[in-house]
Amino acid sequence: MDIFEKCFNYKQADELRAQDLFPYFRELQSRQDVEVIMEGKRRIMLGSNNYLGLTTNPEIIAAGVKALDEYGTGCSGSRLLNGTLVLHLQFEKELAEFLGVGDVATFPSGFQSNLGIISALVGRNDYVICDKENHASIYDGCKLSYGKMLRYRHSDMADLEKQLQRVPEEAGCLIVTDGVFSMAGDIAKLPEIVALAKKYHARVMVDDAHGFGILGKGGRGTASHFGLEKDVDVIMGTFSKSLASLGGFMAADAKVVDYVRCNSRPYIFAASVPPASIAVANASLRYLAAHPELPVNLLANAQYMREKLRANNIQIIDAETPIIPIFTYDPIVTLQAQKELYDRGVYVNATLPPACAPGECLLRCTLMATHTKELIDEATEIIVDVLSHYELKK
Repeated sequence: MDIFEKCFNYKQADELRAQDLFPYFRELQSRQDVEVIMEGKRRIMLGSNNYLGLTTNPEIIAAGVKALDEYGTGCSGSRLLNGTLVLHLQFEKELAEFLGVGDVATFPSGFQSNLGIISALVGRNDYVICDKENHASIYDGCKLSYGKMLRYRHSDMADLEKQLQRVPEEAGCLIVTDGVFSMAGDIAKLPEIVALAKKYHARVMVDDAHGFGILGKGGRGTASHFGLEKDVDVIMGTFSKSLASLGGFMAADAKVVDYVRCNSRPYIFAASVPPASIAVANASLRYLAAHPELPVNLLANAQYMREKLRANNIQIIDAETPIIPIFTYDPIVTLQAQKELYDRGVYVNATLPPACAPGECLLRCTLMATHTKELIDEATEIIVDVLSHYELKK
């Protein structure tokens, strides 16, 4: 059999394109902002993870330009060899201080951070336990490890305890959870997870890609949100969301971070974060530290939009994060509504299986701290009008 046969037989994307319902790879022709030019037309951006709105901040752009001028375009090597700049060390030190942890290691992307952390920490005789709705990068990190993966039903603490009871006493165990779940926007039951981890002598890792810069004191994340900074063993995060750049990080005890640096294949054999990207991440971190009102404004915007949607009987998942998922249930209805919103100047993301359960499709809206109430009002009115044309039933 030709290994390409599955490629030639793949029809789904072409079928959606033929119906003008393919929602992906839209061409952006402007900066990532609250309003964008996409495929030649103004759209209100409600589908970006630019939570703090820092991608267009002049101070942060200037930091990237300065680094590009001083250090060039790239490092041309791994952190292990020739790819460690003073910029990397400076950022890691400042982020460790911001989070109150022993040390920080940076990776070329958030996805690669999870690959590198989990595969290094979970060895051949270890166990890793995951929430079923964890991000795909966590699952791939588990696959790359030599340990055994167990899963528990989403936010089901009784099921988590059952899985912990399956772990042999002599085995190491890491519980991994999203801090904020990226599709539904709900927050992990971290206090209960930590309590169970202590009971069964497991360690806890939080993927805070959608929690860092959003929740907790000054945006310090999910652990801070619950006052559990000393109880979470590993925090993973990205630069591509609140820090307006590209890359990822691991924050933990200094000895744990050093072990990952020296033993993680996705870390050792990858080129380091380019100078401009690490400088932008550092400038964004400093800006966040100096402007703790940003996460407050972000959550206030999200709450404002939630209240407007509820007032118009739009069915949403109840949460307190900037992610607002609207139930559309059926895949074709979801794609049709997303296309109509796009044509009318509002960009949202269509969430389809396998990113959600069959029959539970969503339109996923995300807010920024820099959205104005006027823009939120305009977008919400269009959403309400478009969805009024559909019978949205589970």
